[in-house]
Amino acid sequence: MQITDIKIRKLFDEGPMKAIASITFDHQLAVHDVKVIYAREKYFIVMPSRKNPDETYRDIAHPINAQFRATLENAVVEAYFKELELAAQAPAEEPVAF
Repeated sequence: MQITDIKIRKLFDEGPMKAIASITFDHQLAVHDVKVIYAREKYFIVMPSRKNPDETYRDIAHPINAQFRATLENAVVEAYFKELELAAQAPAEEPVAF
């Protein structure tokens, strides 16, 4: 299975959650709402999850082994940093005069 696209959907400046991403595999399967988190001096991803009736959370989709988790995490974090660079290069919006 190949990662064929990663889109950073939203960036956050404050708090540990830094971005929300969508990942496409083999141009055929998309996984949305993957979160990029910065905590304990490192970046990592959190897979989409839902809240159970007992107030715990369960992943909806997740990597099965550590090797693929590392591959996925590295690709998403790299895409996040590229998106940060693009955002920094974008001209700042000028205020609209009324």
